[in-house]
Amino acid sequence: MTRVKRGYIARRRRTKIRLFASSFRGAHSRLTRTITQQKMRALVSAYRDRGRQKRDFRRLWITRINAVTRENEVSYSYIRLIHNLYKRQLLLNRKILAQIAILNKNCLHIISKKIIK
Repeated sequence: MTRVKRGYIARRRRTKIRLFASSFRGAHSRLTRTITQQKMRALVSAYRDRGRQKRDFRRLWITRINAVTRENEVSYSYIRLIHNLYKRQLLLNRKILAQIAILNKNCLHIISKKIIK
């Protein structure tokens, strides 16, 4: 019986998976079955954490804005600032407001004073 030479398709698939897992440690980058398991796990984590990252950054921005707005005035808070921004139709998103709060606190205070009047 003659020897059957396997094609290159399976090898090409395995090398593609190995390239994905080349930075993993130990057996996670050497053994094919473990590599496929870790690849699935990594992709699931990446998908889940993309949404979580957006959520975490939004929370961080809100915390920063709230901290700066409460520094001078005790009664004024983040929610009032956002409400007044929407009332005045000033479309500054939370990311920009947080950057203003960090880099130039006086500017944020001026914005909040102008909105109140």
